[in-house]
Amino acid sequence: MLIVKDELNRVCAHPNNYNRMMSSDWSQENFHFVTGKLAEPAVRTCVAKIAKELGFSYSIGVMPITVAALMTPKWLLRHLEVPEKTTRVVVPGYLAEGLETVQASVAYPVSSGPKDIRDLPSFFGKKVTISEDYGQYSIDILAEINFAPRLELAILLKQAQQLVADGANLIDLGCDPGSQWTNVADAVKCLKDAGIRCSIDTFDPWEALQATRAGAELVLSVNRSNRQAALDWGCEVVIVPDSTNEEDYLASIEESVDLLNQHKVNFRIDPILEPIGCGFAASLLRYHGVRKQFPEAPMMMGIGNLTELTDCDSAGINVLLLALCEEWAIHSILTTQVIPWAQSSVRECNLGRKLVAYALRHQIPPKRIDPGLVMLRDPKVLRYDQEAIANLVQSVKDNNYRIFIAEDQLHLVAANVHLTGTDPFEIMDRLMKQPESKNVDPSHAFYLGFELAKALTALTLGKHYDQDVALQWGMLTRNEQHRRLK
Repeated sequence: MLIVKDELNRVCAHPNNYNRMMSSDWSQENFHFVTGKLAEPAVRTCVAKIAKELGFSYSIGVMPITVAALMTPKWLLRHLEVPEKTTRVVVPGYLAEGLETVQASVAYPVSSGPKDIRDLPSFFGKKVTISEDYGQYSIDILAEINFAPRLELAILLKQAQQLVADGANLIDLGCDPGSQWTNVADAVKCLKDAGIRCSIDTFDPWEALQATRAGAELVLSVNRSNRQAALDWGCEVVIVPDSTNEEDYLASIEESVDLLNQHKVNFRIDPILEPIGCGFAASLLRYHGVRKQFPEAPMMMGIGNLTELTDCDSAGINVLLLALCEEWAIHSILTTQVIPWAQSSVRECNLGRKLVAYALRHQIPPKRIDPGLVMLRDPKVLRYDQEAIANLVQSVKDNNYRIFIAEDQLHLVAANVHLTGTDPFEIMDRLMKQPESKNVDPSHAFYLGFELAKALTALTLGKHYDQDVALQWGMLTRNEQHRRLK
């Protein structure tokens, strides 16, 4: 009923297996590539090109099967014939899990290649090596729960637990400026009892006192209006300027720093990030200026002011701001997840802080290190050319439908069927009018519509599309179960 994934995408699997056999003298290598009938033209074209560039010898074993993705290790061993001069056998896709079975019966080293034959050049090229220290970071994430007083304790706890699971180091309880949170202590205790660190976001001295007595370890924020009361809270506070007026902001920060230092109150400074259109560039200069004025002082940046107030997906903005924080030794950020386009900000910041820390530590651009934040587009996009599609159309002799993208068109291919277009509805309408569509029952039609919709999404966004494989959305990817014929 369901569609067989075309072998053109499944010649080999798990490129990491190849790292164990990298050679500096390719002229001494003689590879034997195993494939099926359907992908033979594509395999011969790709292998010939890379062999000419690297200077290795090769042979290609075409197995008596149309789709090599359906091979099993036992089936392959019954049909595999390896030339005597072979130095290594490269087997097709979905055999990686059975590689040990094949290796045990073959006298030559056996490896699984790339998932896609078009990726063969990368398979033979040098891979970016990521050091073991990737994942270390210096920036703590404060995740704010906005209007926390309006939430039941059970809901508040659930949200806090999810934010911690996403990477937050501290949960910031955002108070309601219009009223006093009378049971703030209960909320803090609820989180503390669950092992969750928390801060309180308020200028109200009474709310801050109740929260810190209950276990809040940080108060956001203090300025001239409440800094005297902060001396009695017994916890760290965040200093903010009274205003962003260029003549006053630094003076108000200096006054607060002097007072808190005199009374040995720990603090971090947040000069306040302004939204685009409201002094954004000037606010960045303030952060840089405060860092120069107080080179050793802990600092914080409230990045939600930019992500929440810009019509733009938040991931890229978060990474850029985290990079500034990393370079200026701003070791904490405050973010929120209210607006729909920023609802994965904590996860983005969790990954982004590792990315920028690694880049600065190793003095390299943060590229080809971790693709988790490449969500809208893809790190690599492979497309079939017209020649490959033409060869495929001539080769397919069965009624299983294959879906491809080539030259800004969707292609639906089966025996005596080759439909193209950019509208899945129109393609399906044309298919159902053909005699060959008699094998398309309702469930089958649903599957084809689902895959065509995925292909159209990939075509629209310039993403990579493989039939029966989930579209890649970076850290937001949802894996799919393969719907191929057994």
